[in-house]
Amino acid sequence: MIDSRAVIDPKAKIADGVSIGPYSTIGPDVEIAEGTWIGPHVVINGPCRIGKENRIFQFSSIGEEPQDKKFNGEPTLLEIGDRNIIREFCTLNRGTSQDLGYTRVGNDNWIMAYVHIAHDCVVGNNTIFANNATLAGHVNIQDSAILGGACLIHQFCTIGAHSFVGMGSHISKDVPPYLMVSGQPAEPHGLNVEGLRRHDFSDQTIKSLRQAYKVIYRSGLTVVKALEQLEQLKGEQKEVALFADFIAQSERGIVR
Repeated sequence: MIDSRAVIDPKAKIADGVSIGPYSTIGPDVEIAEGTWIGPHVVINGPCRIGKENRIFQFSSIGEEPQDKKFNGEPTLLEIGDRNIIREFCTLNRGTSQDLGYTRVGNDNWIMAYVHIAHDCVVGNNTIFANNATLAGHVNIQDSAILGGACLIHQFCTIGAHSFVGMGSHISKDVPPYLMVSGQPAEPHGLNVEGLRRHDFSDQTIKSLRQAYKVIYRSGLTVVKALEQLEQLKGEQKEVALFADFIAQSERGIVR
């Protein structure tokens, strides 16, 4: 299942059942778990660990050195979980020793063509990145977030779980969980209600999150005062608690 025209370093660890297409290059200190499919013309450098049953399409660059002037050849890492789809021309860089030392992508993510995931980013599970979505360094994308095409995420930003970033948006602050945001710069446009329903959030949970959204975004209160107003609702709904705690812990400030 490994094409004879592929170039694989003898130090790479390739599990049984891995498929590697013609003209792909696998460097040393790369580990690829069983069932993963590597298309033609893919370059994978290490240190890099790739899990099970991933599909990586042609012309992607995986595990290359970070685009960071401080990088000086340290043995940093890229980790990719299981069952991810990484389409054509994607670039996923390793971490830097000045931060996490690794870039990490979780499980079951759909990463479309031309996506860039820079050094020290952490991507959760079940996310969707549309074409040309671009993450600067040190970005955190939480579970089930969706990034529209050609959106730009500034370094050190966090995109909350189940949020939706519209196409072409510029994100320079944190996006709380469950929101829809878009624009240049991005602004909030309510809850990602359709996404929440697709993930089986109950009507009562969505109703409570609407109340929380109105307190943060429609009450005219400062963030501190608005969070105080949410204390009772936090105790009634764990999703509201997650929403409020995310905002309280944000270091960059939130899209507002």
